Amino acid sequence: MNLLLAEVAQATLRLADAGVPSPRFDAEELAAYVHGVKRGELHTVADGDFDARFWEAVARREAREPLQHITGRAFFRYLELEVGPGVFVPRPETEVVVGWAIEALRAMDVAEPLVVDLCTGSGAIALAVAQEVPRSVVHAVELDERAFAFAARNAAGSRVHLHQGDALAALPQLNGTVDLVISNPPYIPLEEWENVAPEARDHDPEMALFSGQDGLDVIRGLSRTAYRLLRPGGVVVVEHADTQGGTVPWIFNEESGWVDAADHRDLNNRPRFTTARKVGA
Repeated sequence: MNLLLAEVAQATLRLADAGVPSPRFDAEELAAYVHGVKRGELHTVADGDFDARFWEAVARREAREPLQHITGRAFFRYLELEVGPGVFVPRPETEVVVGWAIEALRAMDVAEPLVVDLCTGSGAIALAVAQEVPRSVVHAVELDERAFAFAARNAAGSRVHLHQGDALAALPQLNGTVDLVISNPPYIPLEEWENVAPEARDHDPEMALFSGQDGLDVIRGLSRTAYRLLRPGGVVVVEHADTQGGTVPWIFNEESGWVDAADHRDLNNRPRFTTARKVGA
C-alpha cells in the first residue's frame, strides 16, 4: 500500500466517526480531487507526490460540508456539473426520476418533444434530458440568482433554454404546447428542519428545501403550472419525499384535470416521484 492509500484508510475512519454516510467513497473522491487523478488511479500516486491539502479537504468533509462543495463538482447521470454554495446539489435518487421522464419522452410519437424543467437549480435535470433525448427542446426555470448563475455556467453551449423567474408563473408563451413538465421542487416540511442531514440543512439553499408546513405548497402550485403548460395528453413528473408517496398523487386528481396519477419507487424501493397525464388526447 502506498502512502496515499494509507492516508485514505485513515481518512475513512475519521469520516465514519463524523457520521458521513459514505466515508470510503468520500475519502477516495477527495484524494482523487486533490491529486488530480481518478479514484481508480490512487495507487499510482508516488509517496513523494502526496499533497497535504488532502487533510484540509478531509477536515471540511468531517465538519459535514458537502463533498460536492469541496470539489466544486457533482456527477449526475452522464454529466459533470459545477456546484457550490448557493445551489442545490443534485442527488442520485433524482437520476431515477429523470430516467423515467426520458423513457416517457422516447415513447411519445413526437419528433421534437417540448420539455420544461421547473426549479432547475444547477440545471441537472434539463441538461440530462437534452443530452439523452437529442431532438428535444428543453426550457429550464430558476428563480434564485445564485442558483441561476450555476445553471447558466453548466448550460453554456448546450441546447437548454434558461429562464430566470418564478416557476409558478413561468413561460406563458408555451401554454398548452408542452409535452412533459418535470420538477424536483422543495418538498421538506418546515417542522422537519432539525431532522434534515447537515449537508443539506446547513449548505443547500432553504428555498430549494422547504415548502410550507406539510412540504407540499410548491407541488400544489406546480400542479396548476404544469396543467397550464401541458398539451392535452402531456405528462408531469414531480419528485417528492419518500414519506409523501401517499399524498402527492392525490394533488393530481381527476377533478383538477388529471388522469393516470401514479407513484413510483426509487432504487431503495421508497416512494420517490409522482407522474400524471393531463386529460385529453
